[in-house]
Amino acid sequence: MARAVWHRRKWLVLLVVAALLSAFLTVARSLPNIYESSATLLVERPQAPDRAGGQLTDVDLETRLRTLSQQIQSRSRLDQLITQFNLYPELRRRATPDAVVERMRQDIRLQFRAVQQAWTGLNATFAFNLSYRGRDPVTAAQVANALATDYVEESARVREQEAARTTEFLTVQLEEAAQKLKDQEQQISEFTARHGAELPERQGANLAALGRLNEQLVVIMYRRNELTRQLAQLTDPGAASNTIPARLAKLRLELADLRAQHTDEHPDVVRVKQEIGDLERQLAANGGGSPAADDPRARIEAELKVLRSNEQAVRREIASYEQRVEGTSVRTQELQQLTEDYAAAKSQYQSLLQRLHDAQLAAGLAQQHLQGEQFRILDPAVPSPRPVAPHRLQLILMGLLLSVVAAIGAAYCAEWVDTSFHSIDEMRAFTSVPVLVSIPPILTEKDLRRRGRRFRVSALAAALGVAAVVGILSHLDRVNEAMARLLSPTRF
Repeated sequence: MARAVWHRRKWLVLLVVAALLSAFLTVARSLPNIYESSATLLVERPQAPDRAGGQLTDVDLETRLRTLSQQIQSRSRLDQLITQFNLYPELRRRATPDAVVERMRQDIRLQFRAVQQAWTGLNATFAFNLSYRGRDPVTAAQVANALATDYVEESARVREQEAARTTEFLTVQLEEAAQKLKDQEQQISEFTARHGAELPERQGANLAALGRLNEQLVVIMYRRNELTRQLAQLTDPGAASNTIPARLAKLRLELADLRAQHTDEHPDVVRVKQEIGDLERQLAANGGGSPAADDPRARIEAELKVLRSNEQAVRREIASYEQRVEGTSVRTQELQQLTEDYAAAKSQYQSLLQRLHDAQLAAGLAQQHLQGEQFRILDPAVPSPRPVAPHRLQLILMGLLLSVVAAIGAAYCAEWVDTSFHSIDEMRAFTSVPVLVSIPPILTEKDLRRRGRRFRVSALAAALGVAAVVGILSHLDRVNEAMARLLSPTRF
């Protein structure tokens, strides 16, 4: 069966194989070479965290490198490189500048490597490859080196800008912290001036003064009670002992009794002796004790008035000191809160001040390229001796495989479309009517000439078609270059 199909469709199979394989061979031959050049950059950064910001983690550094890549691969910078090295001349004639810049971004590749610790333990290095692909190996190397130089310069510029911005930011923060600290000091001063008597350090003095005032109040109340009793005795009309002589006699008897029980320094003894002396002076002043001249009620009432006034004054002072003592706990909490706020403001101020000093130092070191991560070109890009694309052998093998598959498919389709019978077995399988005789094809000379002309025309048409396809593919630079990039071993 297969041999019969091959016998009938061999020219179709050969034509399809020849056409497709010729197209693939032409494409493989006409595809332009794509060269890739890579430069290796090394990022050195401090191992110990600095005091201003701390060490960058690997993720932060990779993110920062990608940010640098966005800045370096900006439209303006890539447009300068395209003009400087005359890149993509054909594309620039038919495409917009944005499309040309986007093509260059696709040709640039950034590949990061793992972090390696230096043997000294002082520095951590982070390496990455910067690659560029182009049709000329020398130009590709020049562009890769130009991009690597841009990374070094841009990183230094960004580092200086960041140090300057950090210093400016910390300066503003420090001014705000200083004003806040000044406000806290002012609040403490005003609080101390307003509640100085209720502060914790005055608690002992307030309690001592309160004790003295209570003792003074007790003495006043005791004296007031005595005078009140004396005044009650004087106002009694039936009392016979209201005269000065009688009172003197009574007091002298009371003094004798007190001396029998107490010493002369006892308060009661001293009081009675004082009253006796007062009455004796009154009696002497009245000429021997005239009753008319004796007026003790007025004296007692005057003294009671003075005692009541003194008692009110002492009670007011006691209430004031009691209020101070009671308010000490509240003022202690308020003062503690103010003190904590002041301590927090002072700590923040000192921290910002230290960070500002560190940032100023870092800014100075950054200008000297001594601070932060340092970019340097470890291996500059060199022209590649061999192209990285296209892989012509793979393309030819793929074309051969596709040609065979397409030829088999074309033969199958031709057999499916052809409804004629090619053998007696096919006729017998188609109908139950018995086949009586088989007449082989009878070809005349005219039929042979017609078949030969038709074969030659078909072969010529197939050859012209293959030639046309080959010619078109060999002159489509844009398609060839795109296909060459598509067939690269590693895609961007």
